[in-house]
Amino acid sequence: MIIAPHASLRDSDPDVVLFTVLRPDGSADAATCPASLTAEVLRMAYRHMRRLRLLDARMVVLQRQGRIGFYGACTGQEAVPIATGLVAQKDDWVFPALREQSVMLVRGYPLRAFVAQVFGNAGDGQKGRQMPSHQAGKSVHQVSWSSCIGPQLPHAVGAAMAMKLRHDACVSFGFCGDGATSQPDFHAAMLFAARFQAPVVIVCQNNHWAISVPTERQTASRTIAVKGRAYGIPSVRVDGNDLLAVYKVLEDAAGRARRGEGPTFVEAVTYRIGAHSTSDDPTRYRSDAEVDAWKKKDPVDRLAKHLRFLGLLTESDEAKLDEELTAEIAEAVRDVEAMGAPPRASLFEDVYATVDSILPFHLREQREQLLALSPLSRVEAPPRA
Repeated sequence: MIIAPHASLRDSDPDVVLFTVLRPDGSADAATCPASLTAEVLRMAYRHMRRLRLLDARMVVLQRQGRIGFYGACTGQEAVPIATGLVAQKDDWVFPALREQSVMLVRGYPLRAFVAQVFGNAGDGQKGRQMPSHQAGKSVHQVSWSSCIGPQLPHAVGAAMAMKLRHDACVSFGFCGDGATSQPDFHAAMLFAARFQAPVVIVCQNNHWAISVPTERQTASRTIAVKGRAYGIPSVRVDGNDLLAVYKVLEDAAGRARRGEGPTFVEAVTYRIGAHSTSDDPTRYRSDAEVDAWKKKDPVDRLAKHLRFLGLLTESDEAKLDEELTAEIAEAVRDVEAMGAPPRASLFEDVYATVDSILPFHLREQREQLLALSPLSRVEAPPRA
């Protein structure tokens, strides 16, 4: 166990030690490397991380081309969501923030449906009602995140409290960024998690920027992890670009929760390589030198180096994998982009349990009027002077 309640969090230790497993040469610390990370799991982790990197790049290009409206890439932060997907069990629930949607892909959610949500068309399980990059899937127990900062954390704790009351051996994973730890919802979640010993793992991806506000300007804490002390929650600070370390910390934290030992708070120290979203220009508030320094700690490259150290990956393997994943993503985009808009009648679905027998008369009339209309034609803008 690397998480000892109160033992490693003494007041004489102002910073929680950064837990890491991978070494610069690609080897791993045998004393801390999780035994459950077999060669097969490591290969799977790399495949998911590499696919996510390529998928994000493709989605950003589509947004720049005007083919989708918005996207929030995970570039530089792939280790945390992929490790979570590998650690989470079938009945666990995930409450993501902006950069954890890909957990659901690791847990088996179809890539086409994931991409369709970004387009908001007929292939979107949410029927085009949610903002792009807000994927959710009941089949993989993942809810949509909120663009408001932090409200998913009380939801994660509430779900965990329900699990405990039902005596389910399940865990709730709740995510936030460093900026969210300065929001009231974070503190409410921590208070209830500790007081009711909820089986929840709360993970903060500290990527050093709350959009354009650096961490040191929005909190006076020496680290994010120390914020767990005030609530009596065992906390750990982990290298968020080290997949092996993140996997170990989350595996231990989930194990504690399943054994009825309560919540854990994790600060994953990482960095957002790209923009906050496609609506952001990070060159306005941070230097290229800072970004370049963090690129040397790229989580995908570090895992690849470890696999090469173990003899599990060659240059030809990497080239073949990239070719395969690029084709998979291109096919998904091609299929999804060919889909039409969600049916207009779907506007009246999911409001009541049974549409025809429960729908009030005024909504039935509105539905009939809507369906009687001809499809809307695109109105051309007048020529510019």
